[in-house]
Amino acid sequence: MSSLLTAVEYERTAAMLRGRRIHRVVYYPLMGGEDGCDIEEWDFGTWHQPTMGVELSTDDGACFSAVWGSSFDHFGLEVFPEPMTAHLRMIGEPGGSAAVDVTDHPHWSSLVGRKLTSVDIAWSQGSESELRTPNAIRLCSREKAVWIAVGSPAEWTPAEVYHLGTDDVMVIFTAEFAAKVGIPSVD
Repeated sequence: MSSLLTAVEYERTAAMLRGRRIHRVVYYPLMGGEDGCDIEEWDFGTWHQPTMGVELSTDDGACFSAVWGSSFDHFGLEVFPEPMTAHLRMIGEPGGSAAVDVTDHPHWSSLVGRKLTSVDIAWSQGSESELRTPNAIRLCSREKAVWIAVGSPAEWTPAEVYHLGTDDVMVIFTAEFAAKVGIPSVD
């Protein structure tokens, strides 16, 4: 369970990521099936769905977690300078989340080990309130950009329509798909 996060703390955490090198990436998809131990599908090509979150470890020993939460009134992407164990229970237990190391996945290979030159927050203004909600962060090196967002397909099996602000974490690997999902470009 995440504690409430402020915009200042969020921006401070994003700033802490800048200049570091990602050393390890772990996804936390849900587990289901009859025995609660089957890892839900998470690799959909140009995007991944590690439903509960993403843990990023850096080469200097720091650890960051990107999870969905409601600190900003609606579901938003929350990023903390601490491991996923501070936010999830039942990791590896039936019906909980699996820890899936994706460091060597081809979509992450051009970002892992490279200096993050920018970490940008994609804020969304809710129509029902004045509170901004973070929908995504964009992690950039000189070679690659990766978006971690709160969102999911509008229907299953995934088709053409996606919604932001859900209780699901998704990872996006192209600017075109990020725009399709509705993540505004960050200038």
